[in-house]
Amino acid sequence: MRRSVVGAAIGLLACTFWPGPGQAQEAAYPNRTVTLVTPYAPGGGSDIVTRVLADTLRRYLGQTVAVRNVSGGGGNIGAQTVARAQADGYTLLSHHIGMATAPALFQDPGFDPVTSFEPIGLFADTPMAIVGNRDLPPNTMAELIVHLRELGEGVTFASSGQGSATHLCAINFQQVAGRNVTMVQYRGAAPALADLQAGRVNLLCDVTAGIAPHIRSGSVKPFVLSGRRRIDSLPQVPTTEELGVPQMGVSAWYGLYAPAGTPQPIIGRLAAALQESVRDPEMIARLAQLDTLPFDPPQATPTALREHLAAQVALWSETIRRAGIPVN
Repeated sequence: MRRSVVGAAIGLLACTFWPGPGQAQEAAYPNRTVTLVTPYAPGGGSDIVTRVLADTLRRYLGQTVAVRNVSGGGGNIGAQTVARAQADGYTLLSHHIGMATAPALFQDPGFDPVTSFEPIGLFADTPMAIVGNRDLPPNTMAELIVHLRELGEGVTFASSGQGSATHLCAINFQQVAGRNVTMVQYRGAAPALADLQAGRVNLLCDVTAGIAPHIRSGSVKPFVLSGRRRIDSLPQVPTTEELGVPQMGVSAWYGLYAPAGTPQPIIGRLAAALQESVRDPEMIARLAQLDTLPFDPPQATPTALREHLAAQVALWSETIRRAGIPVN
């Protein structure tokens, strides 16, 4: 009898102090390559910013962080891929403002931005610039609005998909100008930019991370930059604030997500690595080259991203409804 009591006590201690298989995996996380999905094509602003994050996270996680481009559906296909992935911390999503607009723009985007993911934190914020083909007649924002009001839907505006930041920027531009343009959807900003430079479309609104080098080279014509102040690398480009149309400004804020159900110890490990990343001098310098700012460490947290996402979903749902944008 005494032996059985002692055996039971030892078993209880083992259950209390010895981790089970799941707990051991969480404690060892990560012990192999982490895949970071970006839902847009290679070469665009989202892809570039995501790769900066991946390089930095690698140092703080101690494992390779491999970027995977899963484009299409205005970012929905990549988001669906992560939402359906195993919730073990080895498949993550880097997504921008398009995450918050999906419920308003798509009848069934294939995921719920709030319930399909575990938020990890905000990590970057970048302004956007409206640019045109260099042969487009207008040279200023005022001239561009006159041009649009004369031609209306004869003006084509490229975007990287329904609900993307580039699309939202185009929607805001239409509202300010008071006329609709013809939207041309692409699978990412890079192919949209290629057609803009070739003269197959007239306008594009893209994050400065992707478009600034082309403005500086003269291959596209800049009209306006979102934000309160001009940026050092594009001193000649006025801001929406300067021109008195701050409502036109859209910035591409970026968040990091894991599939819903990912264990909280893993989320905590990722959030800690993200907070180290946003204060990392090398990441700050690389983002500055892209005219992009990291969020402060207190915002690189699950709570901050959860609250920000909920507020943005509410904001853009109302904006898109008022704009009369059809649901796909």
